[in-house]
Amino acid sequence: MNDIVWKIKTFPEFTVDELYAVIKARVDVFVVEQNCPYPDLDGYDQKAIHLWAEKNGEVLAYCRIFDKGIKYPETSIGRVITTENGRGTGLGKQLIQYAVEIIENRLGTSEVRISAQDYLLRFYSGFGFQDTGKKYLEDNIPHTEMFRA
Repeated sequence: MNDIVWKIKTFPEFTVDELYAVIKARVDVFVVEQNCPYPDLDGYDQKAIHLWAEKNGEVLAYCRIFDKGIKYPETSIGRVITTENGRGTGLGKQLIQYAVEIIENRLGTSEVRISAQDYLLRFYSGFGFQDTGKKYLEDNIPHTEMFRA
């Protein structure tokens, strides 16, 4: 994948076009593909560090990162997506690796808690996340809480 640009921004740093592209990508994956009507605009974007890969303005992989005490007592990563055009390229792995590095370097901790869709448990375990045994349905999709120390 040539011409990939990685961006890390806080909410006030977004341009209107970037924010639109990120929200479009999240809606395309979570609402349309996964047939999951849920409130994507949940009031947390303003508190997050946003990380994404784009090519020609199109978001291919994205997540948001939270400091301690916002979603969990520990830092967390959420809204993780790889869009249809980004799949099979390794961008998802790069995304999580970069997210963990941002947490370690900017937020000064290695402790991260996530809510993972169950089909991705093996994927996240490759980054040191462990199944906490806490399983639940979120928007009718099986999830497991995972923790990385």
